[in-house]
Amino acid sequence: MAEAFAAVDVIATKRDRHELSDAQIDWVIDAYVRGIVAEEQMSALAMAILLNDMSEREIVRWTNAMIRSGEKMNFSCLDQPTTDKHSTGGVGDKITLPLAPLVAACGAAVPQLSGRGLGHTGGTLDKLESIKGWRAQLRNDEMMSVLREAGCVICAAGNDLAPADRKLYALRDVTATVEAIPLIASSIMSKKIAEGTSSLVLDVKTGSGAFMSDLSRAERLAETMVRIGNESGVNTRALITAMDVPLGLTVGNALEVEESLEVLAGGGPRDVVELTITLAREMLELTGLDGVDPADALSNGRAMDHWRRMIRAQGGDPDAPLPRAQHVHQMQAPTSGILTRLDARAIGVAAWRLGAGRARKEDSVAAGAGIRLHAKPGDAVRGGEPLLTLHTDDPQLFESAMQAAWSGIQIEKTDDQPLVERLPLIIKRIR
Repeated sequence: MAEAFAAVDVIATKRDRHELSDAQIDWVIDAYVRGIVAEEQMSALAMAILLNDMSEREIVRWTNAMIRSGEKMNFSCLDQPTTDKHSTGGVGDKITLPLAPLVAACGAAVPQLSGRGLGHTGGTLDKLESIKGWRAQLRNDEMMSVLREAGCVICAAGNDLAPADRKLYALRDVTATVEAIPLIASSIMSKKIAEGTSSLVLDVKTGSGAFMSDLSRAERLAETMVRIGNESGVNTRALITAMDVPLGLTVGNALEVEESLEVLAGGGPRDVVELTITLAREMLELTGLDGVDPADALSNGRAMDHWRRMIRAQGGDPDAPLPRAQHVHQMQAPTSGILTRLDARAIGVAAWRLGAGRARKEDSVAAGAGIRLHAKPGDAVRGGEPLLTLHTDDPQLFESAMQAAWSGIQIEKTDDQPLVERLPLIIKRIR
């Protein structure tokens, strides 16, 4: 049977700054999955989209075409309302770990499909794989079983969920088209809508350590995704949050699990606790459970109970000791003063160089590698006292990691309180 369109004509339409029709979009996504549209042709179309943008109608249609390329999950058999959170990623962003069991403890079901880290940004699945026996790959029936047992599940997306996105995601990575907002928005939302949750809160990061370092682009991405979600029947809102400084006091896989456990035990760094509770309240409000205070579920241990049930249900041992790096090195403050800068990207790159991250998707990560922070911007530091503790299994990695870290650190020697420029943790809400 003859194809409805020719790929070259679809490419030329977008190259010449025209809108793609619904029929063109449906065909090109389907034909790409079937192998009719070649990789070099989809590369050309992706570049045309990057350069010439897409209308709101095009983005929504593109997203829905990617959803239709695979299966769509259904959680209507559950007794609780379903809700999910997606973060665009950053440095020290371990929020999913305490957030999913916290929201489950408040009465909602949380089916959380997560990913792995790449470059200076960490991945939720990498962090959880620090726990002995824990499994990221679950069949749909296993995912449902964990949800019933624990009220939450954090796992990898199956191969049948938006397969068009999986192909296109890999292509964008090697064709310098990752930054195209229509393709970012449709990539994230196709997976989240196909996941089948009834409501979604987006945590869109901005600042040096974020994928969208520019605030105006972060706002546009958030607004685009909220529109896609709501038009597709998923009750969606977004928070734009700060990623100019690492979240919490740890960066790295096992180190961030350890910090997440502190939060679940009622402690933990103030910024991690604040963002976790803020996102939980947004998620609960969308499900109609806003009468429940998530802060109580942290303090009384209910969230920790759901965490332990989830880890066990996914084959993990919640009592097993977490991996430790074989070598540690302290970076000490060279002088006394006020720490005025601790750049998120620089710290993320340093952790990556220690082995906590990967340069390519197929690379492995060192579970114990990473960085512990001893001060945050605005804190007074003394010369000779520790600023950072570096963790790695290979001591030869310390030198390059320290070079990256020092590039993001600034200490002001002054008797007056210097101005510390920080983004507010919660910058904007988009409903």
